[in-house]
Amino acid sequence: MAGFFGLFNYDKEGPGVPKDAPKKKTFIVFFEIFFRNFWKFISLNCVYWFVSLPILTNGLANVGLANVARNTAREKHSFGISDFWETIGKNWKQALPAGIINFFVFAILSFDVWFFSGQDNFWMCVIGTGLSMALLVTFAMMNFYLWTLIITFDFTLKQAYNISFKLTFLNFKLSFLCLFINVLWFGLGLALIFLLFSYSFYVLLVEMLIMLCVYPAFNALLVQFCTFPAIKKFIIDPYYKAHPGEDIEKRKSLGLEIEEEKTPAQNEDSESEEDEEDDGVIFND
Repeated sequence: MAGFFGLFNYDKEGPGVPKDAPKKKTFIVFFEIFFRNFWKFISLNCVYWFVSLPILTNGLANVGLANVARNTAREKHSFGISDFWETIGKNWKQALPAGIINFFVFAILSFDVWFFSGQDNFWMCVIGTGLSMALLVTFAMMNFYLWTLIITFDFTLKQAYNISFKLTFLNFKLSFLCLFINVLWFGLGLALIFLLFSYSFYVLLVEMLIMLCVYPAFNALLVQFCTFPAIKKFIIDPYYKAHPGEDIEKRKSLGLEIEEEKTPAQNEDSESEEDEEDDGVIFND
């Protein structure tokens, strides 16, 4: 199994933060990070849309954005656009076919929803539409994990899809929450476009530009916050529990907590310190 390049650790305290300082709420940290990197995200979003323009190359854009969002979420320095292109260069062999697969799966499932919803047969309409919608929602949530798995682990594309499916249900609450926020955000944007359509062309243009410049990065950062707990709990922690001695230096550089094995001399020192502490407690006046 490959080392975990660029993983983030939300539990790690930053430099200069007192140990007893209260931790900020996750949504506060999210917006702090988002607005702190707002201008970098705008330029990144422009490149994202440019790469996604042929539609079938959307997978390339997704892995590039996922890498920058992953590093930004754990407050690790990212060069933005240069990291975006570098990630595409390293992962295009999986990202490109994944984007093509996603395009056809979403197209087929969307057609199925439209087709079954227009059927005259009540049961065919209900069952067909319900099943198609369930598959569409599930596949959409799988994509929250897919791109991070591709850029982070040494998985085949089949394994990445399989694990994404499992993580979707193992972390269903956060997966669904992420989907709900995305649908709500996108829905509000479309609603504003229709409301402003007859009001002013310039106001409409500004609103559309805001959507185009903010949405992809906002979504990618949100995905990292919602999916990391499951990735860490079900992939990272079990692996390093079974292989505690692997990738020590790499894990340190990523901020992952490591319990290093003590040497016999260190064990003796710790035992003597414990004895001294115990003596101090016992003989305290």
